[in-house]
Amino acid sequence: MPGPLAALRVLELAGLGPAPLCCTLLADLGAEVLRVERLGAGLVFYSEARFDLLARSRRSAAIDLKRPAGRDALLQLVERADVLVEGFRPGVAEKLGVGPETCLARNPRLVYGRMTGWGQTGPLAQAAGHDINYLALSGALHAIGPADHAPVPPLNLIADFGGGALYLAAGILAALFERQSSGRGQVVDAAMLDGVAHLMSMTFSLFAAGLWRDRRASNLLDGGAPFYAVYETRDGKYISIGALEQHFFDVLAERIGLPPEQRARRSKPQEWPQLRAALAAIFRDKTRDEWCALLEGSDACFAPVLSLAEAPDHPHQRARGTFCEVGGVRQSAAAPRFDRTPAGTPVPGRDPGADTAPALLDWGFSSEQLRALAEAGAIGPLASAP
Repeated sequence: MPGPLAALRVLELAGLGPAPLCCTLLADLGAEVLRVERLGAGLVFYSEARFDLLARSRRSAAIDLKRPAGRDALLQLVERADVLVEGFRPGVAEKLGVGPETCLARNPRLVYGRMTGWGQTGPLAQAAGHDINYLALSGALHAIGPADHAPVPPLNLIADFGGGALYLAAGILAALFERQSSGRGQVVDAAMLDGVAHLMSMTFSLFAAGLWRDRRASNLLDGGAPFYAVYETRDGKYISIGALEQHFFDVLAERIGLPPEQRARRSKPQEWPQLRAALAAIFRDKTRDEWCALLEGSDACFAPVLSLAEAPDHPHQRARGTFCEVGGVRQSAAAPRFDRTPAGTPVPGRDPGADTAPALLDWGFSSEQLRALAEAGAIGPLASAP
């Protein structure tokens, strides 16, 4: 794969969710990622590997890390790697004999990335959890949803992928940058809980300054403000309005014909319910497409609410190539973008263990070593002598 990380070698101990997305990001940007699966593992959710977008653009090797020969094989791979990523509970990698201390002893320049929900330490470190739990403990979930109903989980975007995958990627890249001067690798402890707390910095800042109420749907950015909200249109679809600043609100008000007495309510939170009702009535008067024709591309801070099926076909995303189609599967292209070292087109994911022999050969194993690993049951049977 081309891209700015083309010289980087990454070992991924296969898992679910945030660690795989982190490795997908690195692979999309050119890193050579080898996904190490459990021997005998199959696809978890999908009927075909091409549908697993969190496993795209890298090869897959199946190694039994519970066998001494398998553990030793991974440590041999570590010697040639720049980065190792694992998403086990704290202590599991150590029990397998591939923890940070062992791996860094074999390769002192290794950046060892660890992805967990609660972190490597603390009273909850060994507890199971998911995105919704990390959002809950951080305060983020409390702030999301309607005022008169329970909090609403915003998919698993924030903790799994924002606070988890992206913070792990940032940590890995920071450690690689530091390695340029020190010559040494280190451990990156990326906890989804920590990442969500960091993502909440602006909200906690406003709260500390007395500018954020500690209840849902009563603030500028949580749906409380009628000029930062979603409205239904005549055809039962929805549009989004984000006219936070006065000059953007003025553009919106002028284009939709909002009466002057309603415009004056923008600066009076106690009158926001009346303004919301007026805006709702106006937006129900036209279809979503009619509002797009009137507002899209203006400074009214407007966008239609598109479905998953509709989003890739929007003209803006088509013009930028935000989505692509690989192996018959519509998916996002690599992000972000680079002018000198652009990323290539993603490659479909592989069945678990599909590339064991060729990948290990490329990472420095001999044909004799592969045969020995197969005989020891550390990898699957070889189809033919390499």
